Formats: sequence, structure tokens, C-alpha cells
Amino acid sequence: MSAFPDAKPGATDASAKAPERHPGATVTAVDIGSIPVADNESRGTASPKEELDAINFNNEPNGNTANSPLGTTTSHGDGEEYPEGGVRAWLVVLGAWLALFASLGLMNILATFQTYISNNQLTEYDTSSVGWIFSLYTFVSFFMGIYVGPLFDKYGPRWLILSGTFCLVVSLILMSISYEFWHFLLAFGLMSGLASSLLFTPSIAAIGHFFKARRGFATGIAATAGSIGGIVFPLMLHRLFETVGFAWAIRTLASVCLAVTIISNFLIRARLPPAKDASPHPDIRIFKNKAFAWTTLAVFLLEFALFIPLTYISSYAMSKGFSSTFATNLISILNAGSVVGRVLPGWYADKIGPFNANMMSVALTAVGCFAIWLPAGHTAPGTIIFALIFGFASGSNIALVPVSIGRLCKTQAYGRYYATCYTLVSVAVLIGIPIAGKIVDSNGGEYWGLIVTTGVVYLASLVAFAMVKVEVVGWRAAAFAIL
Repeated sequence: MSAFPDAKPGATDASAKAPERHPGATVTAVDIGSIPVADNESRGTASPKEELDAINFNNEPNGNTANSPLGTTTSHGDGEEYPEGGVRAWLVVLGAWLALFASLGLMNILATFQTYISNNQLTEYDTSSVGWIFSLYTFVSFFMGIYVGPLFDKYGPRWLILSGTFCLVVSLILMSISYEFWHFLLAFGLMSGLASSLLFTPSIAAIGHFFKARRGFATGIAATAGSIGGIVFPLMLHRLFETVGFAWAIRTLASVCLAVTIISNFLIRARLPPAKDASPHPDIRIFKNKAFAWTTLAVFLLEFALFIPLTYISSYAMSKGFSSTFATNLISILNAGSVVGRVLPGWYADKIGPFNANMMSVALTAVGCFAIWLPAGHTAPGTIIFALIFGFASGSNIALVPVSIGRLCKTQAYGRYYATCYTLVSVAVLIGIPIAGKIVDSNGGEYWGLIVTTGVVYLASLVAFAMVKVEVVGWRAAAFAIL
């Protein structure tokens, strides 16, 4: 059902405007055709506007629904049918879960690595310098999506997942024998980052080939893998660091990652044929879609802030006098909250819209920073409560951002849109962790400046997400739109 009764399905007039609404009006859905996007007729391929035509923001199957023993098939305005379940679809989700267990699992334990390496191999380096290792890792993880996404659109996931498996295992083995700064920078920062990009992007994109109306829920289930990895890996590593040492602890981690990613190679598959204009190259011209441009800015700010607590919460706890065991367990507590945060918001995002769900989580995180972490973070209850809140909210952001981007394009073009967005976002994660470390150093080891910075950037991200809704439906309808 369209939010605009007078709108014609499939309309392509870029100058079309949403009808005026009274402040109290209720908007039940959003018609993507109302997004003003510049035409690109000079190209030999579909313009961003053409790619957005007939995308149904309400996730309704437009009346075309068929039941089968394997699940419910829905047909959407983009001309494709989606199984929305069944054995094959859920096996893809399982394969994505296994790949994300390894890739996102590592991304969620950066604080464990940062704390151990800072206190052992790299004690002569300051906090900001060590932070460059992990900022490079997150930068490469997202930046390499500039080609990983379009390659998925063009050729599918098989060789990408296989390459990611190889790079991940080799990088961890090399990390296990590292002892110099540049060793960690290349082994973990560069190679592990590349492996994460090769595993993460195809895993998320493949789910979109099987789910449309239930995409938020399916993606959320797959994304819980990173949280489970974030619970298991710190507990495992803390125990192994004490019993067998750093080298064999990391090799054990590599063995676990090898086992799960091998299985994922046999389960992750694409279903939809490549788009006629599919290209292995990125396309910055899709930023002519203003809603997508605002989304990219919102995600840029979100990821800038998100990785600061993920990286520094353990060292923060130790600076307040807590034990290394408590500091390590905080990562597991955070990721326990993240498990719920990836499933529950994914379910209700299919009801209220992924942009709305993202805004709720961003607002919750900002409140957590200013109302809990800043005034009460020096206490054990305060730190634990913040870790749970941040885990829940950040988990939902990680699960819902890909779904939000998918709302702005056809499924066959998803890899290109996702990769283009995160190419710019990669700059945020490159500079965010070192900047946060420099803030701590400049405050004499105190973390209040880091906490305030994190909260302010989250608020800026909330404003950018709100502007997406304004761009789609206008100021008056933005508050009530399901988007």
C-alpha cells in the first residue's frame, strides 16, 4: 500500500513531490518512487532512479503471495519472487552465520587484542599508535567492499568466500608469530581486514536473494554469529593466553575459523541472475540519490562512534582499577547484549521499517553514553549496564544497516550500493580509533573525552538518519512514515 494515494505505481518522474500532510497524519508506508533522484539517461545502464522504481518500502508482496511446502513465496515490485524461507534459503542463512561467526566474531573482540598486545608485545607504543592496527583492520574490512560488492553482483559468492577463508586463516597464523608493530599491522590490520571483507559482504548480500519481506529478521539471525563469536572468542583466548601462550592461542582461533568457514563455502549461494547492467566496478553516481547520500553520512558517523567502545571498553575498565579478567568478560557481556540486539530489532524492523529501528538504537546508545557510561562507568554495575545497552544497540545497527541500504535499490544492485556506501564509511573507521586514542592520551589517560565524543557523534548520526526520512516523504510526514 502506498503512502501517497495519488501516486501511480512505477512512476518515474523525478520531480514528483509527496502530497502535503497534516502534522497528525499517519503514514503507513513509503513509496520509493517519491525519492527525487537525478536521471542518468546518458549512461547505457539503468540510472539510480530506474533501479529504485517499484521498490516497495512497506515490504508488502503487492498481493502476490504463494504458499509452498518449503515456505511462502512473495512477489515484489522489483519483478522478482522471493522464497521467504524453505530449506535452501535457511541453509544460506546458516552458511552466512558460520562465515560471520569468524569474520564479525573477530571484529567484535578488537578490545581483547588491543588490551593484550598493548600490555605485552607493544608496551613501548602509546594507545593511539596501537590503535592504528585495529583501525587499519576495520578500514580494509569496509573499504575493500568497493570491489567485493560489485564482484558479488556480477559473479556470485563462491570465489569470494573461498578467498576469504584462505586469507583469514593465513593472517591469524602470521599474527601468532608477530612481535613487532609492523608485523601486527600487516598480518592482522591488512590481511585479516581483507579476509573479513571477502566473507562479510557476500554473506549478507546472499541472504537478500532469498528474503525480501523477512529480510530484516533473516539478516538479524545471521548477524547473531558475530555476537556469539564475541562471547566465545574472548573467554577462549583469555584461558589460552594463560595456559598455552599467545602464539598457540591465536593458532587455536585460526583452527576454529577454518572449520566454520569451510562449511560456509558449501552453503552460501546466490539465487537471482545478475542485473543486465551488472558491473564489477563501483559507481559513485548513485549518490545522486539524496536518500542514499544521507544514509551513507548516517552510517559514516555511526561506524565512527561504534568502534570506539568496541576497542577501548576493556582498557577503560582496567584504567578504573578493574582486573584484566573483568575487562575481558566485559567483551562477552557486551556481545551477549548484541545477540538480542541483532534478532529482536531485525524482527520488528520488518514491521516498522529498518530506518526507524536504526534510529531507535542510535538514540538508545547516545543515552547510554551520557546517562550511564559517563557518570557511572567507574562502577562495576554502571560498566556492565552500559556494556549490555551498547551491545544491544550496536548489534541492531550492524544487522539493520545492510537492510536499510537494501531498501534503496533492487536486490541485484545491492552489492554495488552496499560497497559504495562502505567505501566512504571505511574512512570513518580508519580515523575513529586513533582519534579516540589520542583523546585519551591528551586527557592524561582519562576517558571522559572519549565518552563525550562517542555520544555526540551518535547524535549526529541520528540527525542524518532523520534526514533520510525527510528526503523520502517530506518534513510533515517524516515522523510517522514506516521506513
